[in-house]
Order: sequence, then structure tokens, then C-alpha cells
Amino acid sequence: MDLFDTASAGDNSKKGEPLATRMRPVHLDEYTGQEHLLGKGKLLRRMIESGRIGSMIFYGPPSSGKTTLAHVIARSVSAEFVILNAVLDGVKEYREVVFQAKERAKLYQKKTILFVDEIHRWNKSQQDGLLPHVESGLITLIGATTLNPFYSLVGPLLSRCQLFELEPFEKKDIVFLLERALKDKERGLGQYHVEISSGALAYFAEYAGGDIRHALNALEMAVLTSKDDDEGRKVITEEIASQSIQKRYTRYDRTGDEHYHYVSAMIKSIRGSDPDASLYWLTAMLQGGEDPHFIFRRLLILASEDVGMADPHALVVVNSAHEAFEKCGMPEGLYFLSHACLYLALAPKSNSAGAIFSVLSEHKDRGTERVPEHLKDKTANTKKARYLDVDNASDDYLYPHSYPGNWVLQAYLPKSLQGRTWYHPGSEGLESKRNLRLEQIKKKPGNSDKK
Repeated sequence: MDLFDTASAGDNSKKGEPLATRMRPVHLDEYTGQEHLLGKGKLLRRMIESGRIGSMIFYGPPSSGKTTLAHVIARSVSAEFVILNAVLDGVKEYREVVFQAKERAKLYQKKTILFVDEIHRWNKSQQDGLLPHVESGLITLIGATTLNPFYSLVGPLLSRCQLFELEPFEKKDIVFLLERALKDKERGLGQYHVEISSGALAYFAEYAGGDIRHALNALEMAVLTSKDDDEGRKVITEEIASQSIQKRYTRYDRTGDEHYHYVSAMIKSIRGSDPDASLYWLTAMLQGGEDPHFIFRRLLILASEDVGMADPHALVVVNSAHEAFEKCGMPEGLYFLSHACLYLALAPKSNSAGAIFSVLSEHKDRGTERVPEHLKDKTANTKKARYLDVDNASDDYLYPHSYPGNWVLQAYLPKSLQGRTWYHPGSEGLESKRNLRLEQIKKKPGNSDKK
């Protein structure tokens, strides 16, 4: 547990702290970005400026400013500000916060604001423990999470909090913050005589992937590891920047929202028959560390869901590519991922296989009708006919192979459902041929002449 000391919290110049920590804004006017939340007249800005803070949840990717906003709020209100980290702190620490809050309210009539970082790490019962004290007003909660709160937080807690979604920093914001760090002599790198090219700044901003902490720490590494030239300058070129932030930061979490956003983008690109976009999102997932087998599973589903009867071979191709991947592994396995992805993107599309869900709804909504007598098992009907001395209903069944074209007019649905159709064939690819045959069958008159 960490209690905010507002007297010392403004001192961000502690030696040994990373640049990103030292440059954390102290006041709202220093905060850059998140204009959709902190722009003039926006709700969150009005709350902070007025000092009237209600319970809220900050939701956004790492290094988007959630904890920084908590620091800013801590300095804008007269309430006691307490921090818990859900990774390190649990029930014991929370009970202590509640006890102190009650004492503070009774003795000093002072409110308590509790900031819970990584609040999604608390389980359901721990989150439920917040409810009575948030409800009573004893504690004003500010939670921060990198996961979608609609999945990671309990509904009753969400209903008692304002939800604010933070976005990754834009490149222009990152460049501005880097320049500010280079000028700041107290907290930043202003004590060094740094000369940095616009290309180097752009490189830091581009490769940071919206993560300001990543950009600032890379800048600090570049400055501290560069020797002074003859004029006492530390010259930061694009080449030095590339050495300081060698790998482009990919904002992807296999367990978070980006996991679902990226795979959704890939599926929709394939469905839309755009091979380039399909490969782009597939490789974005791979760059983020996604399991290739997960990608293949999604492609297998798509092969039936979105290609289906228009190209029945698509399912075979994707399955074969998956088997080949398992035999060869990476990096050669990239060929099989690409093969499957491109095949699906370029294949004709049909979602007619989804007819099964319409039929399932029929069963769910109206129940299942009895099997017509002429479609029942012949052996069972024969025994029944002999035992009861009645006509064998199976004798009324017409065997299609005994008729021209292997087809004969015959009802296969229960009487109450005759004429109903759930399967609606598409007009693309091989399914157009299947559709043509179906139309020809529908136009045939009743055929009673056997071969």
C-alpha cells in the first residue's frame, strides 16, 4: 500500500528514477493528449478542475496516462488520496484503508479517494468488497485497468462508476513530450546539451507505438549513452535512435482487447476479399506473439462460415495447411499461414452453411415434430406391422435411385413444415452449380415412372 504524500509527490526529480517517471505531469495543465476526455468543457476536466471527484474507472492500454491522471487528481482535491496495487495488495490492505477512512471521516470529516491500479487483477469477491463503501460514500474509487471493464469488472461496480476510456498517445503528442523532456532541467534532460534531429524524434514516436513510457526511456538511453562531441554536444541522429529503440513496439495483448480487435480485423478483411489487409492483420497478430494455432482455428471456422458451399475445398486447403504447419513449424510455417489466408481471401464467398442455426432456432422455438411414417426405420416398421397386423408404413417410401435422375417427388419434412426453407444458396463459385441443380429439382413434375 502506498499513501500519497502530496507535499513530496510533486518532486519528480528523484535520482535513479526513469525519465518517464520523472516527467510525469504534476498538474492538469502539464497533461498532454486525451483531448476527448480533458479538452475544454469535457466532463473529466470539469471534475478535476472543480475538485468534485466521483467514483470512476480509467480504461486503456499501458502507458496511456491512467496513473498519471490519478496523480493529477491527487493534487487537485483536499481529500486523502490512497493507492493500492491490485497485483501486490489484497483484502488485508483494503481493510486497513477502510478502517483509516472511517477514522478520518469521524475525526476530521475528511473524505478518502482510493486509487486501485490494475483493478482487474482483483477477483469477483474482492471487487464486491468495494461496493458497500463506494455505495455509502465512505470511499471514492478510482480504478485503472488495461482490460475491457465490461468483461473484467463486476457489473454492480461498473454501475457505480463513471467509465473513461484512454487512447494510445498520438505521434505528435509523443514528439511534444520528448521535446519537453529535453528542455526540462529539473526533471528531464535539460542539463545536457542535446542536439536531436527531427528524423530521430519521428523515429522514437513511430516505434513507440503510442507508448510514451517506451519513447521517453528510449530517449534517455540515447542521451546517456552518447558521448559529447568536440563542442560538448550530445548529437542524437536517427541511427542512434534506431539503436536505442531497436524493436518497434507492438500494442498487442493475447489476453486483452487487442487480441479480439486484431482477429476481428483479419476475419472481416478476408470476408471482404482483401488479401493485403488480411495478411496485414494476420502478421500483426504474429508480431504480437499470437499462437499460430489460434489463427488457424479462426481460419478453419471462416472456411465454412464465410466461404462454405461457394468453395467446399477451402476447408480442405486450410486443414491441410494447418497439418503442414504442425509438421514443419516456424519460420517455414509462415508460408502455410499465408497460403490459407490468401486462399480464403480470394475464394468466392457464401454464408449459406449458417442455415443450420436457423433450423436450430426452429427446434428451440417450436419443438421437434415427429418423424413421418414413411421415413421411419424400415426394420422397426416391419416388426411393428407384423406384430399389429397392419400395413408397413415404410412401404410408402420412394427410393430415389429407382427413378430417372435419382430423384422422385416426395415429402421429407413433417406435414406442418412442408414448404419451409432455411437453406438459401448463394450465387458464387461452385454453389451456383448446386443452386442450379436445386432449381431444376424444384421445377420437376412428380415422377412416378420407375427406371
